[in-house]
This record gives sequence, structure tokens and C-alpha cells, in this order.
Amino acid sequence: MKIPEILIVETVHQPGSLAKVLQVIADTGLTIQHLSAVRRVPGHTLWEITLEMDEQANSDLYERIDQLPNARFIGKSDRVFNRHRGGKIRTVASLPINTQQTLRDVYTPGVARVCLAIRQNPALAHEFTSIDSTVAVITNGTAILGLGNIGPLAGLPVMEGKAALFADLVGLSAVPILLEETRPEKIVELISGIHLSFGAIQLEDFAAPECFQIEAQLRERLGKPVMHDDQHGTAVVALAALINAARRAGRSLTESTVGQIGLGAAGTGIVRLLRAYGVTRVLGADRNPEAIERIRSLGAEGASLEEILQRADIVVATTGVKDLIRPQWIRPGQVILALSNPDPEIEPHVAREHGAAFAADGKGINNVLAFPGLFKGALAAKATHFTDAMLMAAAQTLAEIAPLTQEDALVPDPLDKSVHERVAAAVQAAYRP
Repeated sequence: MKIPEILIVETVHQPGSLAKVLQVIADTGLTIQHLSAVRRVPGHTLWEITLEMDEQANSDLYERIDQLPNARFIGKSDRVFNRHRGGKIRTVASLPINTQQTLRDVYTPGVARVCLAIRQNPALAHEFTSIDSTVAVITNGTAILGLGNIGPLAGLPVMEGKAALFADLVGLSAVPILLEETRPEKIVELISGIHLSFGAIQLEDFAAPECFQIEAQLRERLGKPVMHDDQHGTAVVALAALINAARRAGRSLTESTVGQIGLGAAGTGIVRLLRAYGVTRVLGADRNPEAIERIRSLGAEGASLEEILQRADIVVATTGVKDLIRPQWIRPGQVILALSNPDPEIEPHVAREHGAAFAADGKGINNVLAFPGLFKGALAAKATHFTDAMLMAAAQTLAEIAPLTQEDALVPDPLDKSVHERVAAAVQAAYRP
């Protein structure tokens, strides 16, 4: 699979030196994600060139760069590793502890007064602890990104990344928790045993179909917001993108036939939310018969890949299979969202060349737009669970504030913190006890 690689290349200060390097990269079929000058010395410039590449498939790239007369391949940058060094999150005090009296107030003996008050009235924990601003981010590592079952420890950088985004985007504290357990009933017991420390639970990168059982049982038992982000966070952002994609193609989303290819956690979550939103005709394709039965219980219809391309006005794909959708299958006027990363089921420009009214991939349709605001809104509302109304409010808000002046921008910029605040406000307002 393609993963980010950061090449360090030195070029001579002569016209066209860098351009020749970039042309070699283009000839290999790769797209440059980022380019920056690291250092300039007399006669030479050192560049960092960020690519998404498969080292096996593109194994001759470094040699081809070295063959250029005015450039040489130096090696790879450790920039990504350096940004992970020592971890990406910290626990910090919310007030300065710089006097003996403060120490006695926040720790022993003063803290005993607060402990006894909470024992007498547990509701006071919401006022005098960090519960209402703390989320557990929990995984067992069975479905990490597009990497699969790599185990919980290898998934920790992803969980830390989620926690860092919670902190930076909406000011929530999040604690990564790794479970060495795959049995759903045992996972439910483990999480139920620690949930009192947290105001909400985010389940992350649990494989299907176990993820459905785990989430359902925890929602029933805990009485606090529980969300499997791969299902519902992805579905919220996909729905926002579909609202705008249908609008750009001159279609009504609710009156269109929508086909979902791939019915894992993300695909099933998208089908479920589309049905809740009011889309009456939803088709789903998957190799697993149990996945088809699952969406039938949601009011959707099972179909083959070919049938979806033949019948659906809007096609969404979340399979992880590169080039799954053949260009000749595209019908004029279709909307195609091929959301697998890093390699989509069909490149958007190829889909458009073969008649699609609109096409996009998953590079900008990322659940980071959903989960920070969803959890902040749910905690602010003191919600006991997430509702479909809250999810749809988040999706509608994202659709409304997307910069539609940009041709391919179906959703807003995830680094715009005002986006997450607006999502949180909409989610809070949508909750009904």
C-alpha cells in the first residue's frame, strides 16, 4: 500500500534542476503532497519532498533521481518520526500548584472534603472533576487505519493522534486505552469496569462485525455517550459530502438511489445514517452475506457491485481495494465518492472522464471533521447517548459551511476550529433526553 515517504534530495543551483526531479517523480505516477527547502548552501539546495508511495512498486525512483546530472538522492527524512518522538500528548494541571496551601487544597488533606461530598452526592463529580471534559479513546488494534489487525500497541500512535486532535480542536482531554482482548463480551466487561473515569467513550479501530456488538452493548449498559468512530464519525462526514455532491450534480439526495460498496464498519455506518436521513433507496454490496443481512435489517437492499453501478445515481465505496470500479462501468450523470485511502476505488478524474457528473476521493472526507464536535456537543448536553438527530445535525452543519466556491470542496477545512465549535453547538442543540 502507499504510505507517506519524505525524500531528501539535493539539487544544484542551476535552472531546471528541481524541475527535472519533479518530472522524474511525475513519470513514476506519483503525486507530490508537500515540497519544502530544508537548507540552502552555496551552490546547492536540500529539499524535502513528501510523496505517498509504495516502495516495492516504485523501487527504482531513488536510482532515477541519482541518474540526473544536477541532483542526488540523499535519503529519507525522519520528520514524521520526530513529530511522534516522546508521544503526542501530555497530562497537565488545570491550575498552577505553586504554594503549600494550593498543594494542600488540591491534594491531601483538602481533597478529602471533595471526595466525601461526591460519595454523598455522585452528581457532584460532574462539577468537581474533569469527567465532563474527558473521553476514553479505546482500541484493540484489530482494524487500524488501512493496515488491518496490527495489534493495540502498534495502534497507539493513532489513538494518541485522536487525543491530540481532541485537545487542540475542541479543548477536551482524551486518554488512549489499549486492550489485549478480541472477545466482544470480554471487551464490554473491561470497558464497563473503567468507564467511571470518563464522560464519554470513543471506540476506535475495532474490526467488523465485532464492533457492532461491542458498541450496542456498551450503549445499553453505560448511560453515557458511546460511539464507534469508524462507523458514525465516518458516516457523518460522508453524509455531509453527499449532501453537497448531490446538490452540485443537480440531484435530490433523498430521492436518489444510493449504492454503498463495502459494508464493513464505515460502509454499514453510512448506510444506516443515509436511511435515517431519509434516503429511501439504498443498495449495498459486500462479499460477506452477514453484512448484506445487516443492512437489510436497516431497510436497505443487497446488490452486486455491477448492479450498484448499473442502478445507483450516487455510488459510495469504502472497500480499501484500489481500482475496484472499472471506468467503463460509470454511467453519465452519476456521482462517485471513492473514499478508500490512500488509493481510491477509482480516481476522480477517471470517473469524470467517463461521464460522472461529480467524483471525489477520501483525501478530504475525513472523520476528524466529526468526532471532536460530536463529543464536545454530547458532553455539553450531558447526553446519555448519541442520537441520529445529533449525527444528522453534525452532517448538516458541515454541509452548510463547506466552501462551495471551491470546485472539489465538499466539506470544510478540518483545521478551522470554528467548524468544530459550530458542529458542537449543533449537536448540543439536537439532543433530546
